[in-house]
Amino acid sequence: MGKLFGTDGVRGEANRYPMNAEIAFAIGQAVVHILKKKHPRIVIGKDTRISGYMLESSLESGITSMGGHPYLVGVLPTPGISFMAQSMRADAGIVISASHNPYQDNGIKIFSGSGFKLSDEQESAIEDLMLGGTLQTLLPKAKDMGQAFRLEDANGRYIVFLKNTFPRDLSIEGMKIVVDTANGATYRVAPEAFWELGADIEEIHSTPNGVNINDKCGSQHTEDLRKRVVASGAAVGLAFDGDGDRLIAVDEKGQEISGDQILLICATMLKNQGQLKNDLLVSTVMSNLGLRVACRKYGFKHHAAKVGDRYVLEDMLRLGGIIGGEDSGHMIFLDHHTTGDGIITALQLLAAMVRTGKPLSELARMMDVFPQKLINVDVHSKPDLATVPQIMEVIEKVEKALGDEGRVLVRYSGTQPMCRVMVEGPSAAVTEEYCQEIADRVKAVLG
Repeated sequence: MGKLFGTDGVRGEANRYPMNAEIAFAIGQAVVHILKKKHPRIVIGKDTRISGYMLESSLESGITSMGGHPYLVGVLPTPGISFMAQSMRADAGIVISASHNPYQDNGIKIFSGSGFKLSDEQESAIEDLMLGGTLQTLLPKAKDMGQAFRLEDANGRYIVFLKNTFPRDLSIEGMKIVVDTANGATYRVAPEAFWELGADIEEIHSTPNGVNINDKCGSQHTEDLRKRVVASGAAVGLAFDGDGDRLIAVDEKGQEISGDQILLICATMLKNQGQLKNDLLVSTVMSNLGLRVACRKYGFKHHAAKVGDRYVLEDMLRLGGIIGGEDSGHMIFLDHHTTGDGIITALQLLAAMVRTGKPLSELARMMDVFPQKLINVDVHSKPDLATVPQIMEVIEKVEKALGDEGRVLVRYSGTQPMCRVMVEGPSAAVTEEYCQEIADRVKAVLG
């Protein structure tokens, strides 16, 4: 892993290295330089964090100083920036967001002009340029500096794009939907897109103030949404994360529906329509065992990629898949977009409900969810787990005890100082007991 770029761009506490104004300025300069083009056009968008203003200004300054033309779209979901970069035939798109992290964190991730996230090699080239101390020697003369523009119609263009991903032969006219935008980047476009398609919309957590993004709301905290769906008699609840690339749903009974269940529902719909390319669903090694079992049951192939949406996408492209994602709610529908998009995922889920005429609670039962426990442990360092005998000892012990009735997955977060301990087992009690045992050992050794 590089010194700055992690698994999803650069991320950290805002106003502290590496997520400060100086680094944002240097990223802007370096991106322009590696594009090797006079006056490249770069779209910049952000979520609702208060630190977004500082980082946006710094990126704008860095880009213009190196001769690029930044196009500022303001608050827009991450996949919206990817779309705008493609739609405008821009040379790159930059997103200022830390996704599902709390407001004090922020991040910068970069898309190519074709809408895909940059490769590891491209990120390394940017990083080398930033850390090499040569940027100041590459600056153009004053007459060749760039000019910044503000785009006022990005929301409308993105909403039209989203609506066009919903099947034209179906309708959600009058469907009651509760939408939780996590006080984040979807707070304008998500309710508007569903409303324009005819749904009866109720919004919660859609009044961002710069510090309430992801705060006890959104895809990671569905308690309020579950209550509201039941109280209002809604058909479904839709919870997005701070930057809008994830979706977690709530059925009409107030039960949370996982990303794995949504993937299966949508893949089955595509298969029934004859549109599931190569009969393949791609998820990650973190996916519930129940997903693999269900894929066999419904007659399509399943492939488990490494954790991270970039690895899911890589394997989808390599294997010729059009649907893939993570249990966390990050899903990619390649027939519609080049990156994960929570609103597109929601529209495909709604399409499955309408096409089958079944409530979401019934569709969710297509997959038996194995008892699963996930514990996040804060760590002060991230040594290769295989080199830590105290931790490997307890992992091997639990794996032996579970046998074929479960599995263990222990891995570090790519974006936070954290170790994720996940155990699946035959019962909730056994699963929790084993997961806690491993988590306690990780905390004792690395916490």
